[in-house]
Amino acid sequence: QVQLVESGGGLVQAGGSLRLSCAASGRTFIFSSYVMGWFRQTPGKAREFVAAISRSGGSTSYADSVKGRFTISRDNAKNTVDLQMNSLKPDDTAVYYCAADSSRVVETLEYLYEYWGQGTQVTVSS
Repeated sequence: QVQLVESGGGLVQAGGSLRLSCAASGRTFIFSSYVMGWFRQTPGKAREFVAAISRSGGSTSYADSVKGRFTISRDNAKNTVDLQMNSLKPDDTAVYYCAADSSRVVETLEYLYEYWGQGTQVTVSS
């Protein structure tokens, strides 16, 4: 069984920063074999892609709305993937989810991701 556990969410003022972390575990789960992604969702809206990182960490992809402000990184030795969020805006308020995808390339489509965490709330006040 695969577990993805997010942490680091909270309340921050606009312009501030937060760092989300996702820890992956599972007896047969080989972290370095998975593309890792971050998605977010607000009430009444579909879950949307935020960022993803390749298996080696050498390739990344970002939603236009966060490009230049968010940075995704991973540590394959620790089975973790982080999302550094800077210059936060009230529009970034959402529940943020970590996800794992066994594709060979970085994907932005939600349905391709096989494993999901429970999410962590990020609230940005104006």
